[in-house]
Formats: sequence, structure tokens, C-alpha cells
Amino acid sequence: MATRHQVAERPEADAHTGSAAGSWLRGFRMSGFTLTVLFLVIAGLVVLAPSLKVLVEQRAQIAELEREKAEAERTVAQLQEEVDRWSDPSFLKAQARDRLLYAFPGDITYLVIDDALPTQEGDGLPISDEIQTGQVDWVRSVVGSVMSAGLSDPEPQPAESEEAAESENQ
Repeated sequence: MATRHQVAERPEADAHTGSAAGSWLRGFRMSGFTLTVLFLVIAGLVVLAPSLKVLVEQRAQIAELEREKAEAERTVAQLQEEVDRWSDPSFLKAQARDRLLYAFPGDITYLVIDDALPTQEGDGLPISDEIQTGQVDWVRSVVGSVMSAGLSDPEPQPAESEEAAESENQ
């Protein structure tokens, strides 16, 4: 009689516990080639990571410099417009009349002082019509100043000025 070999059957993934990804992961075998490729990919990332970091930093620096350049160009354009305005004789005459109060012969000029609305200064308290006295005793302050000036020692003069005075006398 022929003997039959028993074949061990693999249990099928239960519908409750396994999924397509789980069955794929169970069927995944790590071979030497797979490990070599994985190692080369990781080594490549380690080698290229600093270069990529430098690249990203340089791109950020280039973007910042381009923003600064655009701002400088706007400033130059504004200054050029101002130079062009000051080159215009009518603008120059208008500025001389406004800023320096120049007038053409025969013109009648009026100067308005404080034409703005009055602003309330201070803390908003009403202004008093009465004279108020200060809290400082000025008599004691003057007497103290005279006493300190009279009782202090005079500062010695430097020797150089004495030698200069002696040489002038001779």
C-alpha cells in the first residue's frame, strides 16, 4: 500500500482576526537581498540628510535675500520719485512757498497761527483761578546752600597751573 504523506495545512486567516495587510505581513520573509537594499536606503538617507538640510537652509536664505532686494528696489523707486518731484520747478516753488513762507512780488500772504483744534492737555482737571503755594521751604534751602558752600574745603588747584603762573611772573 502506498503511504500518504500528511501535508500540514496552514490555518487560514480568520475573518475576525486577520486582514489583507496582516496576511501579507505574515507572508513577508526577510532575505539577504532585502536586508541589503534596506541597509543601502538607510545609509543613503544618512549620507544625504546633511546635504538636504544645507539645501533647505540655502533656499530659505535666498528667499529672505530676494525679499530684502525687492524692499530695497521699492525704496529706490520711492526715492527716485522724490528726486523727480524735487526736479520739477512748480513743485520746488510750492515747497518754497509752504515751508519757507516765500511769496512772489505783489502777493498778499496770510499766516495763520494755531489753526488746529485746541487739545486738552494734562489730566483733564479744571484750571484754577486761585494762586497756589508750593510745599518747598525755600528759606531753609537757601540757608543750607550757603552753609554748605561756606563750610566746605576749597578744591586744591593742580600743580601745573601754579608752575604756569610762576613762569609768567618771571
